[in-house]
Amino acid sequence: MTVATVGVHIVDILARPVDHIPEGQDTVLVDQIRLTAAGAAAGTAVDLVKLGNPVVTMGAVGDDELGDFLLAALTRHGVDVSRLVRRAGEQTAASILPIRPDGGRPSFHVPGANLSVTYADLDADVLRAARGIHLGGMDVTFGLGDPSFFALLDAVRANGTVVTMDLLSEMPDLLGMARAFLPHVDYVLPNESQALLMTGCSDVREAARALLADGPRGVIVTLGASGSLVATKDGLEEVPALKVDVSDTTGCGDAYCAGFLTGLLHGQDVPIAARWGTAAAARVATGLGSDAGLTDLDSTLRMLA
Repeated sequence: MTVATVGVHIVDILARPVDHIPEGQDTVLVDQIRLTAAGAAAGTAVDLVKLGNPVVTMGAVGDDELGDFLLAALTRHGVDVSRLVRRAGEQTAASILPIRPDGGRPSFHVPGANLSVTYADLDADVLRAARGIHLGGMDVTFGLGDPSFFALLDAVRANGTVVTMDLLSEMPDLLGMARAFLPHVDYVLPNESQALLMTGCSDVREAARALLADGPRGVIVTLGASGSLVATKDGLEEVPALKVDVSDTTGCGDAYCAGFLTGLLHGQDVPIAARWGTAAAARVATGLGSDAGLTDLDSTLRMLA
């Protein structure tokens, strides 16, 4: 029954509200500063646990203080970190995010050990036993673009495991390479910018259709405050966002993925699972950081009532 997350693990250092970077060595007082477990694998893992799933996560972190924190934070949330590799001499990936008053989130980022993840770092036996697998940030963990990994994904999907994937960057070359995963996953969840950059399309609906033609069962494009667009063989469907008081949009995409996969594992169809993702993202937007706002499945689903 375990869900596995594979890919990007990041420590986020967040401060809010920040409306400017001070000149020289001036100090600006803020309301809140937090450190959180984040990234398209780690952040999604935390959210999946909060939604009631047992989760094991795989990837790489550095053998440093940030890595110590990340493992402790994930463990505190209930994520199994026993398959997370530590790289001697490498830095754990980290981001500094000054959160704007409107919830926007510019960032300063070091990719660290994420860039070194390969198929050899993964526990194939655990993946074969997983009920669901989420691939987080395959555009920057490009060492996982391995025929052996693709074969494993094909084998587990044939046995009923659901495989979802989202992305991290907005770099066309990296996103283009990530398209190689699409025949080997069930659902891909890019944001609007990523979908357009991956395909070269100028229209999000056209981009969703182009990605769907690459082989996944569904493409779910997140559109921020405009909601999301679900593309399957049955056509396109728009899913509206939920209105909440936005504090910080960090981690909303990770939460959407967690809610969406949870919906699928509960037997929901794709449009309903997308609504579960929408509700999870809305909860996270109300607090600071990728683990804020979201507490459990029942309270999340009550947002849809």
